[in-house]
Amino acid sequence: GFYRPVFYRDELLFFTLCRAHQMDTGGSYPGGYFPNAYDIHAEGLAIPGIKVMEGDKERADVMELILNNVRWPQGTRIDNYAQIAATRVCEQRIVSLIDKYGRETVLACVEEMMDRTEKAVRAAIEKIPDGTYYGESATDDDGTELDVPVWVRCEITVTGDTLKVDFSKSDKQRKGFVNCVFNSTYSNSLSALFMFLDPALGEYHNEGSLRPITIYAPPGSVLNAQYPATVGASPVSMGHQIIEAVVSAMSSAVPEHAIGCWGKRYGHYIFGHDPRTNEKYVVTTFDMDGGAGAAKGFDGYEGATSIGTLGEVNKGNVEEVEMRFPWRTRRWEMATDTAGAGKWRGASGIHWEVENVGGEAGIATGSSDGEVVRAPGALGGEPTPNSRSYLTRDGKTERIKGHRLYQLKPGDIVLKVTGGGAGVGNPAERDPELVRMDVVKEMLSVEKARESYKVVIDPVTLEVDKEKTAQLRAQGGQA
Repeated sequence: GFYRPVFYRDELLFFTLCRAHQMDTGGSYPGGYFPNAYDIHAEGLAIPGIKVMEGDKERADVMELILNNVRWPQGTRIDNYAQIAATRVCEQRIVSLIDKYGRETVLACVEEMMDRTEKAVRAAIEKIPDGTYYGESATDDDGTELDVPVWVRCEITVTGDTLKVDFSKSDKQRKGFVNCVFNSTYSNSLSALFMFLDPALGEYHNEGSLRPITIYAPPGSVLNAQYPATVGASPVSMGHQIIEAVVSAMSSAVPEHAIGCWGKRYGHYIFGHDPRTNEKYVVTTFDMDGGAGAAKGFDGYEGATSIGTLGEVNKGNVEEVEMRFPWRTRRWEMATDTAGAGKWRGASGIHWEVENVGGEAGIATGSSDGEVVRAPGALGGEPTPNSRSYLTRDGKTERIKGHRLYQLKPGDIVLKVTGGGAGVGNPAERDPELVRMDVVKEMLSVEKARESYKVVIDPVTLEVDKEKTAQLRAQGGQA
């Protein structure tokens, strides 16, 4: 990230900040997700706070040091300039605000905004019944100790107008790259909590929102990792588990606003050599995560990315991706039976298949989850279905697993089927007509309709057999 000090008549009043993902961080693994990193130094450059601009001019020595240590310097240069420009635009707007209203008025308004937001957040917390609520989630493994889930466990205690999130029961710091630094733990916890407070506050959260909230993770735990722990997957691995655990706990605390978790993060990054341009590339637009989880009263919406984006709908455009990268999309559609069942169901997952029409390449599955552990539903809704990936080469197919690195050859085919969002409420209470419509749309099979929703549908006419459905539901699904 880039910080810029904002001075007004030689007085330091503010900082502007722009933080974003980078295409590469210079570590052992393209893109920075290196499951087998020995320590944080293997994950890339560790840059302390240092000036990159002097008198609004670039410090070429510092910028070149960064760019000479990444795989895609031109893309990184453009991203850096865009971030620096964003801090500049923010500075200009702050200064123009002070010019218009004066220093004292602007600073007083800042304090007033934070005080008002604090009052609003306290009022929202006070509506939650006092008590302690539990939630948990896990990543499939840490990338080093394979197939051993890493657990996040939280206890949320509400007392009057204050709220505390305690992660003391979470797993200890791990060797693998899923460890979380505390600032990421803090921000992801807030993201989940704010989903359950007054939605009218959504655009106005600031420092005042944080005053009634305490978040704790013991040093040396997976959510407060200490040097020299690897933390490359911190935002997209444990960060998502934090949100899922907090969402699960808060759905118990505020059942009238219960939320099922989104489909697990299942991002695969493909990198390689493009023979058309003789250049290296990294594909970051193959975002095939499952859809949103349900919320009480609403089905999950299709096309959402993972829960850490909190609502973003972002899928790479097929034509644009094929033009920029040597990969052909063979199939991309909603996958049948990939939505978590519930009175309100989650969104469907994705069936996605691409072919390498370029040269040598690699696929990094370092930010993938959900092949083993499923994210929870709420109020009796089913969890997110599991995801899975396959690599086909010369007619032979093998599994691709998360937190791994695979080499790819020309002609290789990669297939992903992602689990969709989790459900909310008892699936047997869902309107049979809504179940039938999902069968008609091929989002749900006749067999799954019977198994999860206790709805009997004729496989030929695709009509609901009302009598058999009533009998099945009356018998608790046993027939």
